[in-house]
Amino acid sequence: MTTLYLLRHGATQANLERPYRLQGRRTNPALAPLGIRQAELTRALLAGIAIDRVYSSPLLRARQTARILATSHRRRVHVLNQLIECDVGRWEGLTWEAIRSQDRRACQQFESNPARHGYPGGESFQQVAERANPALDALLAAHAGETLLVVGHHVVHRVFLASLLGLPLAEAKRVRLDNCGISIVVREDGKARVATLNATFHLRELEAV
Repeated sequence: MTTLYLLRHGATQANLERPYRLQGRRTNPALAPLGIRQAELTRALLAGIAIDRVYSSPLLRARQTARILATSHRRRVHVLNQLIECDVGRWEGLTWEAIRSQDRRACQQFESNPARHGYPGGESFQQVAERANPALDALLAAHAGETLLVVGHHVVHRVFLASLLGLPLAEAKRVRLDNCGISIVVREDGKARVATLNATFHLRELEAV
């Protein structure tokens, strides 16, 4: 059996703002102090698990999270470019309220079917799936019998997990993933399945922060 621990990176300032602001790949912020603490609590939870390999998106927020997690396992962090976050185009840095006000028609199209109608000037969920899903499938196939840790992003992981859960890509937004939430994918007899989705119990002490 091959086990994949799939984590969304720790929180950045854009994630913590209310309302939050979209961040794709055009800006490259570091973790906020709370995001660092989320990663540290996740490291403590996973410290007793034998992790064979650690992979990360090339973006700073993911690499920072991966480095924190990898320290307890003394593993090198391998960067996988295909795991970079979705390009959200001209909506980078905007809130959904601003998007609905300033770009109403494009927003309606996106919300009706993000697999077909992508972020204007950026990617659709279909395009994300075409680059990221094969990369994650290849990791599972190449490291049979091992335990992998992958740190990446909300849209990329939503799209991958939706495919395993049997959801159409247009409904991938139903898969909610918190910062440093843990999803576990296992592969047996050539077939992958989701064993855990977005576990966050290890972050409870931060709920009042």
